[in-house]
Amino acid sequence: MNLESLSIRSARESDGSDLFPLVVEFATSFVPERGFFEGAFRRVLADPNACLLVAELDHKVIGYLLGFDHFTFFANGPASWVEELAVTASLRRNGVGRALMARFERWAISRGSRLIALATRRAAAFYSALGYEESASYFRRLL
Repeated sequence: MNLESLSIRSARESDGSDLFPLVVEFATSFVPERGFFEGAFRRVLADPNACLLVAELDHKVIGYLLGFDHFTFFANGPASWVEELAVTASLRRNGVGRALMARFERWAISRGSRLIALATRRAAAFYSALGYEESASYFRRLL
């Protein structure tokens, strides 16, 4: 894949229809609903603590990253959290996820974040290769 034409940018309102199929592909525990996605997408775009990035190749959205920052007590400042990172299956292992993470890291640094954290079940090797360290267990309760 020629990454010279890859661009990483902030999401725009017009990206919603291109992002939804990637969200469906990403989800494993839930079945994304289009109506809910549209409302959540608008709220994320308006949230000053959210970072929604898209990866575009030849003017086609091929990936996205959704992250947030929030204040913490333990880190002596804000922390940033990667909630979702997805790349079209046929284009994985070509540097798209790496480019999305690099852009998110710059965003987090610009906001004064002291750390970036995330939970993963399927991509531990990817994050390790980027220099992330396993730090804690992840617990959840479905509501």
